Amino acid sequence: MNCNLCPRSCNVDRNVKTGFCMMNNEIRAARAALHMWEEPCISRNNGSGTVFFTGCTLRCVFCQNYKIASEMEGKTITTDRLTDIFLELQDKKANNINLVTPTHFVNPIIKALENAKSKGLVIPVVYNTSGYEKVETLRMLDGLVDVYLPDFKYVSSELSLKYSGAVDYFQVAKDALKEMVRQRGNASFYNHNDILVKEGFVEEGIMKSGVVVRHLILPGNTEDSKKVVEYLYKTYKDDIFISIMNQYTPLPQVKDIPELNRKVTEKEYDEVIDYALELGVTNGFIQEGETSEESFIPEFDFSGIL
Repeated sequence: MNCNLCPRSCNVDRNVKTGFCMMNNEIRAARAALHMWEEPCISRNNGSGTVFFTGCTLRCVFCQNYKIASEMEGKTITTDRLTDIFLELQDKKANNINLVTPTHFVNPIIKALENAKSKGLVIPVVYNTSGYEKVETLRMLDGLVDVYLPDFKYVSSELSLKYSGAVDYFQVAKDALKEMVRQRGNASFYNHNDILVKEGFVEEGIMKSGVVVRHLILPGNTEDSKKVVEYLYKTYKDDIFISIMNQYTPLPQVKDIPELNRKVTEKEYDEVIDYALELGVTNGFIQEGETSEESFIPEFDFSGIL
């Protein structure tokens, strides 16, 4: 069957060629390990069991994970191996299974999750995505994914075309988020009475079900960032959590893009946060201190993959 999993709708047979994501039908991943730097309700103290998949359906010029998204670092694994990875992460006391850029591997991921659940996987599943998703693909995940963790990068089609090669990003992300909220709106969190907390599978305060929308502020683009926050809050109020991030790190691939070749200033970040507070945002996360560092970008050294 030809692949139309993402909004690129390449319609190619990935058994014989690759589409926009540059991946064939074999699962490829670069890291599976505990990750401590997600939002508090995702990582907490024990960490989130992240699986970083190779390839991407966007092509962001500033990509913070460019080694796996553009340089294609990763190892090929089977569906059975992915099942085992999920269970191994649970054994390491991960608070959840965190699927990072998973869209182009949705079909084998579904099989691996179903297999893992039949073998004792009980921790929640997080779908960590760029937000550039097809509603039809998201519906395939209904009942398997507990927490959606999408980006919402732009309102401006000019910016989304210039920096991510997707002029339709805003409309696509709007429709995708609507479906995510339909599935998992009205967040809930594990407390001390939950059996999974009592048995030591997850920590108290970890999100059990819900939607956390991330927005990474880009240097010089505070006006569009404010439009993103305004759209999210006015549309969904407290049905979602909004995570406003200042961790943008200018990596070598933007050295010839002057406007992106710097960090976000404290003034820029505060301007967006102040605007969010003026709107009335209370369900949200902010970052304090110096977070724009390459140390926040994990090593794609195939840990936990083979």
